[in-house]
Amino acid sequence: MIGEAQLPADLVSILKDAGLIEGGQEPGLAVTMLAADGSTRRFARISLHGRPLCLAVFPEVAEGSMLAEAVAAWRIGRHLQRQGVPVPELYGWDERRGLILFEDLGDTRLHDLVQATDFAAPGPRNRLLGLYRQAIDRLVAMQIDGGAGLDDGWCRDAPRYDRQLMLERESGYFLRAFWQDLLALSVPAGIDDEFAAIAGMAAQAPAGFFLHRDFQSRNIMIKDGRIRIIDYQGGRFGPLGYDLASLLIDPYADLPLDFSGHLFHYYLDRLGERMIFDPRDFRRHYSLLALQRNLQIIGAFAFLSRVRGKLFFADYIRPAVEKLRARLQEPIFAGQRILRAMADEAVERIG
Repeated sequence: MIGEAQLPADLVSILKDAGLIEGGQEPGLAVTMLAADGSTRRFARISLHGRPLCLAVFPEVAEGSMLAEAVAAWRIGRHLQRQGVPVPELYGWDERRGLILFEDLGDTRLHDLVQATDFAAPGPRNRLLGLYRQAIDRLVAMQIDGGAGLDDGWCRDAPRYDRQLMLERESGYFLRAFWQDLLALSVPAGIDDEFAAIAGMAAQAPAGFFLHRDFQSRNIMIKDGRIRIIDYQGGRFGPLGYDLASLLIDPYADLPLDFSGHLFHYYLDRLGERMIFDPRDFRRHYSLLALQRNLQIIGAFAFLSRVRGKLFFADYIRPAVEKLRARLQEPIFAGQRILRAMADEAVERIG
């Protein structure tokens, strides 16, 4: 076995308890540490005689919020699996360490295929469109079936996406991490009132569904041509439009408008097969939730690049800010004059 100081010393026994190896020292067992995106968790690929065995995921420190995140990943993952949501298989769980053994889904993310696709070429574009349609099929099922029987005690912090969360972790995150810390600008008078008004309207969306809260192209794996969903540990009850917005305004993918517009209508069709809803109300709530998501993205990218030194995220700040500015041109945001001016200034300052 290739030793890794970050891994538990008794990894072999954990693998044995999960039924992945027969026991004893396994000379063909190999461990490769993998890089994470914005997470502080640790990821290790386990293989046996060159054959992928599983992925071990565990917290940097097995206590506090980091351990709570691992517990949520285990409990919510088992629930989603029971509901038929295509998440990775969960093979084993060490509760004390917060270590989970997941199915190894390989290395191909939907984002990788977006980057490799020439949208001007009909064949590649249509193949990618098929995968996005499949992602939306799975999203609708996850939102409805995943919400059924979800125990809010499994959620690691707030059990529901609500107005308070929007103000603290989305618009507030944008103000602190991006506007004040990254751009070094003072907070304009009156912006808190505008954010409160947006959150108040967004909170009117029905919120009894499963919300992934980071449903974007880097959290969608492709294995054997099938969509698989990862990083669901922040799941909770929430509205439908948020995860759809996460997918369609995803700055990693930067989908063409006609492509994302088609997918929006495809989502409405698939949702209509599962439930009755008012498309006008859905569109209104979608715009509000897409704005909230955009604020969260910008705040997160600013924090991860500036504070954690993960410069990968810095490249996506400008596209996210440009999407924010474009969103604010919609009539529903006509009253948000301060935020519109902030978006204009932000585009100029980030170059």
